[in-house]
Amino acid sequence: MAKLKAELYSSNGSKKGEIDLPEIFNSPIREDLAAKSFEAEKFEAMLNYSTFPEAGKRNSASGTIIHRRHEWRGHYGKGISRIPRKTMWRRGTQFFWVGAEISGTRGGRKAHAPHAIVIPKNFNKKELKLALVSAISATASEKYLKARYSTLTSSDFTAPAVIESLPEKTKDFISAVNSIFKSAASLAFRQKAVRAGAGKRRNRKYKQNAGLLVVVGKDEAPKLSGVEYVPALELSVSDLYPLGRLTLYTQKALSDLNSRFGGKQ
Repeated sequence: MAKLKAELYSSNGSKKGEIDLPEIFNSPIREDLAAKSFEAEKFEAMLNYSTFPEAGKRNSASGTIIHRRHEWRGHYGKGISRIPRKTMWRRGTQFFWVGAEISGTRGGRKAHAPHAIVIPKNFNKKELKLALVSAISATASEKYLKARYSTLTSSDFTAPAVIESLPEKTKDFISAVNSIFKSAASLAFRQKAVRAGAGKRRNRKYKQNAGLLVVVGKDEAPKLSGVEYVPALELSVSDLYPLGRLTLYTQKALSDLNSRFGGKQ
């Protein structure tokens, strides 16, 4: 299979030449595995939701009431139920009890509280690798880019975009992105807007696009704003899903991806 090439840009956004992409960019795209992996990662990221195990039980009410005849501190013959009670005050053999511990009482435990029982989703390691390779390969596919971005045209830029190194200043980075992505640069930066409709009253007032994903090398630590960064060695399917995300790779990131997946560049 012929090697896939990409345009190499300098840090100021000007074309510098072509570069060979790692073999994973030529891999077949498995949409089913990518979707399966995304759901598994989303499940793993969920926080366990449950009540505190001792909620409503931190008192001395359980088992303190005796329901037998002729027993001191017993409630036999009082005409009251056998629920656990705590003693609020007493005068000799006269007691004032308040129901506690059980769900029908004030401050008691919740009746059917959720339990923090999480059954991990098993995911085949080979399938996980294929899913990630598919997601990376989709960043170089014009078909998947157009499917994700309806306003994208084929004359905007050639995917994937590779930059030699990232500029240090944000204004220089914005200028480089505008030069690389041309009219598609409007999709590259995160835009936050007030949502239309009733969602404004339902804790989702704002909506925001994902923006550009910049994949960097392990030694690169950019301090630029407006886009999302992820090291190539930590790249996951959830970073690239839905398939066909607008992505900018650095030259070092391609080298790290090549070593991560054991290919030949």
